[in-house]
Amino acid sequence: MEGWKARVARLFERKFMSFVGKVWKLLVGVKDGLVLIFMLLFFMALFAVLSARPSPGQVREGALLIELDGFVVEERSEIDPLQTFLSGQAPVAEHQSRDLVTALNAAATDERIKAVVLDLSSFVGGGQVHMQAIGEAMDRVRKAEKPVLTYALGYGDDHMHLAAHASEVWINPLGGAVIAGPGGSNLYYGDLLDRLNINARIYRVGTFKSAVEPFSRNSMSDEARENLSGLYGAMWEEWQANVKKARPSLDLARVTGDPVEWVTASQGDLAKAALDAGLVDKLGDRIAFGERVAELAGEDAWSKKPGAYATAEFAPFLADATPSASGKTIGVVTVAGEIVDGDAGPGTAGGDRIARILDEALDDDLAGLVVRVDSPGGSVLASEEIRLAIERHRAKDIPVAISFANVAASGGYWVATAGDRIFAQPETVTGSIGVFAVLPTFEDAAAEYGVNADGYRTTPLSGQPDLVGGLTPEVDAIMQASIEDTYADFLGRVAKARGMETARVDEIAQGRVWDGGTARQLKLVDQFGGLEEALAWVAAEAELEEDGYSPRFLGAGTAQYDSLIRQMLTSSSPDTSGARGGDLFAMAARERGALLGQLASDVERLSGTAGVQAYCLECPATPSAASSSKGQGVLAMLKALFTD
Repeated sequence: MEGWKARVARLFERKFMSFVGKVWKLLVGVKDGLVLIFMLLFFMALFAVLSARPSPGQVREGALLIELDGFVVEERSEIDPLQTFLSGQAPVAEHQSRDLVTALNAAATDERIKAVVLDLSSFVGGGQVHMQAIGEAMDRVRKAEKPVLTYALGYGDDHMHLAAHASEVWINPLGGAVIAGPGGSNLYYGDLLDRLNINARIYRVGTFKSAVEPFSRNSMSDEARENLSGLYGAMWEEWQANVKKARPSLDLARVTGDPVEWVTASQGDLAKAALDAGLVDKLGDRIAFGERVAELAGEDAWSKKPGAYATAEFAPFLADATPSASGKTIGVVTVAGEIVDGDAGPGTAGGDRIARILDEALDDDLAGLVVRVDSPGGSVLASEEIRLAIERHRAKDIPVAISFANVAASGGYWVATAGDRIFAQPETVTGSIGVFAVLPTFEDAAAEYGVNADGYRTTPLSGQPDLVGGLTPEVDAIMQASIEDTYADFLGRVAKARGMETARVDEIAQGRVWDGGTARQLKLVDQFGGLEEALAWVAAEAELEEDGYSPRFLGAGTAQYDSLIRQMLTSSSPDTSGARGGDLFAMAARERGALLGQLASDVERLSGTAGVQAYCLECPATPSAASSSKGQGVLAMLKALFTD
């Protein structure tokens, strides 16, 4: 009997413990589920906080602080999250020119803003048209009797273009300023390709179409030098005129005429030399600068740190300053960066993406359209795709204006032929009406290593193009004929759009690049003006009242994870010096990255899969973080060139 009771007790104990174990597992599962849900909710809340748009209610009274780090661009590039996290570095910051102008215009009339501060310590640069537009907005703030101050460790050309419009220009005593003027060097690979026995087969039309010269020569041609001399000379004159007008006290002739004597006179003290020449007004560190701003805008009631001053942050102020839409809508589409096939962008002008944006707006009740172009060109097919999409808007019988920013050349001008009126600035670089294609073949290199190609052809085109065996004369002739036909199409589009004879267009085309002033004289541009003037013209053509319209930027809007990724990587990255302005030595060292970027772009242009190109080599590079990062992949590009 006792044995039976013991067995029952043990069985009951096992059943009970099994039940308790299951209950425990259930509780653990519930706990883990709750923890997971809590973590998801936490990270969702964190994501929402970090990526949320700034609230206008955050604007405080004081000095509007614009920390102008990175580049000023026409259109901000979209961040690739995977590529960014793999690189482990925060992307170089980009600021849209129109956002800066909007904020400065609002600061001029906002009673909360007592002064404006531009921190240029980490500024890298921007296009000349953008610098002038921002500078003029700074003038409007000063006209409202509000001081505008700049601070930096090192001032270059773009820094000074902005600083010239400030009421006080400060520089760190350990810094300096140098004015270099436009110009520089390109890389030429003709001798290298000969040494490697790589045949860069070039097909082009245009005496001045020098985008292919790096692959066929070891130096610049006389035609290209003549073109650049006129272009850069005009841009330099415009820069000097704008800066001298804004800052008459600047002894620019001394700074640029004999820079060695100028620096030597100050015993090599670059900051003192800048002060003596009128480039800057004050020498001082950040604390001294902050104390000066506090005198003008008030002390910071929330911080007792040395040099603190009352600050209105830029992002919430911009959110508050951006006007709400009212009246009829005028669409604005941006073509910024190199024009490429596919969906690339923003920041790069993917033909499919921009055409889709335009087509999606066909059903909208747009009173007109402005196409804002800041591009050196690129793919002919993508340029034509964008042009046709613009034409579909013109077919709705609405006015279409083209507004040029810093650069609108080659494919950028191809796109412009779809507009009713073209606006540009004197500093705009445009033209470069010409086309080319480059196809590398490796028959000589293969033969050197004992590799030969042979076979049987039923026609001269069989097995062509043969990159190892070489191209037949017939293929060479067909490709050149195709390029010439594309050039004829380009001339025809320009002639029709501008009301000119084709022969006359050919005279001013041939790949030649023009400044905005000359382009207007040649009737490639209708009138001077920026985006606002283009919008006003469209409104007038649509018979809208002066206050009866508002622009809508088609396809605009940065992904919500953009600010989150920037904040996470900026806080964790130990060195972001590549994106910083720094002193003059740091600014010089940054050219290393630009050189690698140029090398990567050239290799990609030679070995890539792009078709016929309408691209401008002479044009100043459109600033962007995307272009500055190309140097990181240069080894991969070289590998692709020699192994594909």
